[in-house]
Amino acid sequence: MLRKCSLTLWRAVLVSVLLLGAVPVRADDYNGWFGFKKEENRGPVRLLTTVPIPGSLKPLRGFDISFVDQHTQLYYLADRSNASVDVVDAKTNTFVKQIFGRFAGVVFNAQGAADNARSGPNGVVAFGRWLFVTDAKSRVVTIDLTTDLVVSDVSTGGADSLRADELAYDPQDGIILAVNNADDPSFATLISVDKNTGKLTVGKRITFDAASNGFDATNGAEQPVWEQGTGKFYLSIPEVDCPNPSTNPVCGGLFPDGAVVRIDPHSTGNIEAKFPVKNCQPAGLTVGPKEDLLLGCSQAFDTAGNAWSASDANSAAPISVIMDAVSGNIDKNVAGVSGNDEVWFNRGDGNYYLAARNQPGGPVLGIIDAKSQTLDQVVPTINTAGKANAYPSGSSHSVAVNSHNNHALVPLPANNVFPNCLNGCIAVFGVPWEDQD
Repeated sequence: MLRKCSLTLWRAVLVSVLLLGAVPVRADDYNGWFGFKKEENRGPVRLLTTVPIPGSLKPLRGFDISFVDQHTQLYYLADRSNASVDVVDAKTNTFVKQIFGRFAGVVFNAQGAADNARSGPNGVVAFGRWLFVTDAKSRVVTIDLTTDLVVSDVSTGGADSLRADELAYDPQDGIILAVNNADDPSFATLISVDKNTGKLTVGKRITFDAASNGFDATNGAEQPVWEQGTGKFYLSIPEVDCPNPSTNPVCGGLFPDGAVVRIDPHSTGNIEAKFPVKNCQPAGLTVGPKEDLLLGCSQAFDTAGNAWSASDANSAAPISVIMDAVSGNIDKNVAGVSGNDEVWFNRGDGNYYLAARNQPGGPVLGIIDAKSQTLDQVVPTINTAGKANAYPSGSSHSVAVNSHNNHALVPLPANNVFPNCLNGCIAVFGVPWEDQD
C-alpha cells in the first residue's frame, strides 16, 4: 500500500541485513520482509494427512500454542496432556520426539475441569538452538535444542502461581515478551536472553490496569508478536475498560471494545500506543506483509453489535481484522471467520491461517488472502466438548504453517472423526499438488 512509505521499507531492509550478519534470522519466522510468491488458482486447501500421537503416550486432549521453525521445518506443540513439547517433522509429517522440562501438565480444579490458569506448557517459540517455553507457576524456560535440556528457568512473579501464557521473541535485541493472562490485573514481562548461553534475566513488568497504563484489561491479555520494521512488540488486549467488570455480565469475554498495544522492548519498556478494535475481542495476532497485523477475534458478534450465541435473534457477523502496525488504522474487517485463538501468516503462499475454534456454525481453519484481504476458504476441524462418539474435551485452537510446502498443522484432540486420531493427532492441511521443498 502506498501509505507505507519507502523510508520505512529501506529501514526494514537495513535492519534485515544487520540481523543476517549477527544471528540466523529466518524471514519465515519474522513474517516476510523478503517477499512471498502468491500463486493464483492454487486449488482448495483440504486435509492431506494426520500425524497420530503415539499410542504409548496419553491421549492428546489438553494442549496450547504451536510453532514451526522454518529453518529446520520442525513443528513444536505445547502438549499439556503429556507435560511435554511434542516435536513433528513438518517436511515428512512424522512424529519425532517429546521434550520434557518439568512442565505442569493438565491441572484440574475442584469441579474436575481443566484449570488453564494453572496448567502448562503454554507458549512455544524456537529460534536457532533455543526453544523458549512458558509454563504454569509464572515460569519461562530456555531449552537447548542440541541436548533438549533446560538451561535457564525464571519466574515472572505472578500471583498465586498462575501461568505464564503466550510469548514473542525479538531476535534483534534478544528479548522475550511473556504474558501472564490469568492474573488480575494481567501483565507482561520483558526478559533478556543471552544469545550465547540461553540464560534468561527478568526485566520490566508491564501491568494492564488504569493505575499503571491508563486502561483496564478486563479479559486478560493474549498473543504478543515482534514486528521487524518498527522493532516493537504488539500485544492483543481482548477487552478494554468494560464498565463494572465485577458485576457486568458482558465483561470477561462479551464486551465489544478491545485493543492492540505497542510496546517498546528497549530501555523504557513502555506502552507507546493503544489501537482500538471494535466487535472483535482480539486474541491471536500475527505480522503479515507491508507492516500489517492480522487480529484473530476470539468472540463473534452479531449484526446488532452484541456477542453472538446460538440462541441469538440476530444473525452472526464474524470478522477478522487487518491493522496497520505503524498507524493503528484498520485496513479491513474481513468478513466470515471469527472465534480464533492462534493465527499465522505464511509467506510461502501469502495467506493468513486462523484456528477458529468458536466459529458460528462450528470450528474451522480459516484462510485469508493477505493480498486481497478477503476470506478464501474455511475448512472444518473439530471441538470434542459435548460431542457424541468423541473423547472430551479439547478444541482446535492452534495452528502453525510450514512455508516450504505450505502445510498448515492443526493439533486435534483425541476423536474418532479424523483418521488415525483416536489418541489425538496433528492434522495437516494443504493443496495436494503443491508440496515443495
